[in-house]
Amino acid sequence: MSEPRSILVVRRDNIGDLVCTTPLLTALRARFPAAWIGVYANSYNAPVLVGHPAIDEVLAYRKAKHYRDANGFALLVERVRQLVALRRRRLDWVVLATPADQPRLRRLARLLAPRRVAGFVADPSGRHGLDYAVALDAVRDLHEVEAVFRLAGAFEISGAPPGLLVVVDPVERERVARALAALPPGGPVVGVHVSARKPSQRWPAERFVALMRTLRERYSARFVLFWSPGPADHPQHPGDDDKARAITAGLAGVPVLAWATHALPALVAGLAACDQIVCSDGGAMHIAAALGKPIVCFFGKSDATRWRPWGVPYELLQPASRDVADVPVDQALAAFDSLGVRREGV
Repeated sequence: MSEPRSILVVRRDNIGDLVCTTPLLTALRARFPAAWIGVYANSYNAPVLVGHPAIDEVLAYRKAKHYRDANGFALLVERVRQLVALRRRRLDWVVLATPADQPRLRRLARLLAPRRVAGFVADPSGRHGLDYAVALDAVRDLHEVEAVFRLAGAFEISGAPPGLLVVVDPVERERVARALAALPPGGPVVGVHVSARKPSQRWPAERFVALMRTLRERYSARFVLFWSPGPADHPQHPGDDDKARAITAGLAGVPVLAWATHALPALVAGLAACDQIVCSDGGAMHIAAALGKPIVCFFGKSDATRWRPWGVPYELLQPASRDVADVPVDQALAAFDSLGVRREGV
């Protein structure tokens, strides 16, 4: 095949989905070191790609639901200008990296007038407008990383996917290091993320308190507490400020750094500073995996085969009810114990 000069990867989903796309980006850069490689994402998930060495440009569009006072017309004009600029680039490839049959996204790709388009379809034998099509049936039982990486075949790239990769912002790294230095010395730094988008993946606050108190007694653990900032009734971004306050109040005498993460770089740096992570399935879990952290993770109504932590030691807790509220504290403790205590914070 001729060497592409420009490749646009489109991934407009959630943070974890974009993290699971980074192995494809790394492989494309290794195969085509001189090509322009861009990513079209939304403004909510795009910051997780800042500093990624495989990417020349991240083009982030804004969704109205992410902004309380958004001007819909202004956002539309902004998006049209982005698409016009991309069309003028005369793209060689547009790679639709979401493993789903999305005719609307294929139409968007064709608006950019690339030479070729790669993506996923339910029926690869039908008329779908793709130059390289991966059948959804072929990736149904794979991890998200493996499924997305099937698109590498369009570029004659084979073998196992590279690892996940996110980059820690040096300013945020220093900020969290200073904050942690104020905690008393002790055992491992355990990151505990208490938020989850799905109700079935929310572990109760009192169980987090019981788990953390026991880890303190057993391992002299210190903690970084993460949560989704904001009030629970926020229309765009419901948060867990109340839950975080309740957990902090229940941990009097336990060394806890409450690490507010209003922006993704702060979350990435905070997770990077921890030795091990306890969290539910979600974007923070995939970021932690990209940072090489051992993970105890809660899974409710979520596909563990597709979304389990990739490339790191982990213990996955998913009750038969598919509601993590049914996971007892002693089971979470046993999962943490089985991983072994590590001191790997950066």
